Amino acid sequence: MSQQVITPELCEWISEQSRAGHPADSILAAMLGSGWNDTIARQALARVLGPSAAPTSSPGSAPGTTAGLPEPDLSRFAPVIDAGDRQVQVVMALRQPRVVVFGNLLSDEECDGITALAGRRLARSETVATGSEGSEVNAARTSDGMFFERGETDLIRRIESRIATLLRWPLDHGEGLQVLRYRPGAEYQPHYDYFEPAHASTPGILKRGGQRVATLVMYLNTPVAGGSTIFPDIGLDVAPVKGNAVFFSYDRPHPSTQTLHGGSPVLDGEKWVATKWLRQGVFT
Repeated sequence: MSQQVITPELCEWISEQSRAGHPADSILAAMLGSGWNDTIARQALARVLGPSAAPTSSPGSAPGTTAGLPEPDLSRFAPVIDAGDRQVQVVMALRQPRVVVFGNLLSDEECDGITALAGRRLARSETVATGSEGSEVNAARTSDGMFFERGETDLIRRIESRIATLLRWPLDHGEGLQVLRYRPGAEYQPHYDYFEPAHASTPGILKRGGQRVATLVMYLNTPVAGGSTIFPDIGLDVAPVKGNAVFFSYDRPHPSTQTLHGGSPVLDGEKWVATKWLRQGVFT
């Protein structure tokens, strides 16, 4: 199976199946039945049909989940996307893995408003516990953070609505906005945002909306130096620029998504970010 590669012939066959009206789930099932590796088959589907069309789960998924993946409308290759109440720039886009850098997603006033609201409620950031249920302080994450309830204020509601429009994903499929502050030297070492299936906490977490399928990191200020968002698997660094954001999606909880990412150390000044995680289903 390790010798399987995505060839032009395979891509053309997938295109033919799609043009014939076969849904992505049926094409995936046919490929698996022919002996294709599941990971490679899904990567091929995402490459040909686009990340939003590729199947995100196997048959028998829990009811209430949304098919496909969050995905901005890049079909026209337009440099600006209408996000409802704001025109958002497309700075950069990768297809596989799906990574999009947005410009001007938030105004300076919105960035300042979020940091002012969050600043009073910051505490040492935690991560999902690896050996038990709940969360824990982790040396890999040296930031302070807090969570807003979904729709907690008018400002938060406006931004959440904008995100839902931009990424074409139901508003109620999003977790509450998390705000993090990184002081000089603080970092978040490379990690994945999906919930590890083997962790003790995961079964309980998944009851509240299923797996995470995408992440949007919004920069609330511009550090003097350092603090880029790094993607080691693909050699990408995204500069933290106030009002900009980086979006990436992942169709399964597996390293094959190439969504390993982290926050490099802040070298001078502080870095503030607001993160929105999107789930398969309604987040409660």
